[in-house]
Amino acid sequence: MTDTSYSDPNVTPPLAQAVPLGFQHVLAMFASNVTPSIIVGGAAGLAFGSPDLVYLVQMAMLFAGVATLFQTVGLGPIGARLPIMQGTSFAFVGVLAGIAATMGLSVALTACIIGGAIHFCLGAFIQKLRWLFPPLITGLVILSIGLYLIPVAIKYAAGGAATFQMEAESFGSLKHWSVALTVIVVSLGLKFFTKGALSNAAILVGLLAGYALAIVLGMVSFGAVGNAGWITPIKPLPYGFEFNLGAVIAVTLVCVVSAIETVGDTSATTKAGAGRDATDAEISGATYADGLGTAVAGIFGGLPNTSFSQNVGIVGMTGVMSRHVVTIGGLVLIVCGLVPKVGAIIASMPLPVLGGGVIVMFGMVAAAGLNVLAEEKMTRRTMIIIAVSLTFGLGLNLVPTAVQYLPDTLRVLATSAVAPVALLSILLNLILPEEV
Repeated sequence: MTDTSYSDPNVTPPLAQAVPLGFQHVLAMFASNVTPSIIVGGAAGLAFGSPDLVYLVQMAMLFAGVATLFQTVGLGPIGARLPIMQGTSFAFVGVLAGIAATMGLSVALTACIIGGAIHFCLGAFIQKLRWLFPPLITGLVILSIGLYLIPVAIKYAAGGAATFQMEAESFGSLKHWSVALTVIVVSLGLKFFTKGALSNAAILVGLLAGYALAIVLGMVSFGAVGNAGWITPIKPLPYGFEFNLGAVIAVTLVCVVSAIETVGDTSATTKAGAGRDATDAEISGATYADGLGTAVAGIFGGLPNTSFSQNVGIVGMTGVMSRHVVTIGGLVLIVCGLVPKVGAIIASMPLPVLGGGVIVMFGMVAAAGLNVLAEEKMTRRTMIIIAVSLTFGLGLNLVPTAVQYLPDTLRVLATSAVAPVALLSILLNLILPEEV
């Protein structure tokens, strides 16, 4: 499957090969794509299995597919026309969960729409902003996302989360942890002791194993699945439109970081699949598609989309650079997103099942940040930037009352974890002199 003829993104392999490859791209990102919606919905107080949470999950699948088509098929300058799989971004989970918990989904999704529009505009000059985000900054931001989310993963694995009513006698029980650990053990076993599609879909298979055990233990209710319809009625602005400047600034800052990540994924895709650098048109097109996908998803109740790095690995592994293969994956996601019963099954997943999966995923986010930071020489200057940015960013999030007297906009920014880490690290990197 490493035929050099497939290094051209416009070449389509035979359908017998293209369709399985398209499904492989979906399997590699499926669990990561739907998880942010479940977490943000939970933070907003939506009950597991509720119609509103099912709808959020459906929109995650539907608009991941739509955003993927923006990338692979393109529209004018929009889209890299490369095999780039789009999906719901974990980078936004910390900010959006905080906004949803304190101000509601209407504010969170409004910020996504506006942030997506600004993200779209970045496509015109994204190359000129890259100097603001050296590995020190991007690594710190990615690390802060992972560290912020790790407590959420532990709470889910133990059977609950801060925004859910937790029964004291069941939270942290052996039953909950047995399900979560099953997910972890199966996922790691498949990831490191198998190859190909099974290895790429390790977390998804691990979730299925944990889900099966949860059914055996009587932890799953299929009532919502039976009540769910077969076609999703798509609703514009399902939670209304409510502007908050602090929320918009926080989401926009993450959009800028997400845009820089997409530039990296675009470059990695062309290197892995075609052995060349990405062109300016491909980088701009990828950024346009990122922003448009985020804004359109927000209008209909979906969370921000971005390029998925794990799918870049599939391109490198298979050597198949065909954008049409990933288009097939996008169409699969659209079909899943239009069938509410699929979303209801996912939303019926007990918290410990999801917790086992996100312990691995969130830990990997933090590890990815450390990997990027490893590119920087650890001088006294860089260590001070890391220390001050992380302490303020994560500390104020953990103790929000420390800034309770700030104006609303500043308070939202200060306690959003990711935004202050990004802002402080950028400012310190610009202000502090290089060491001689």
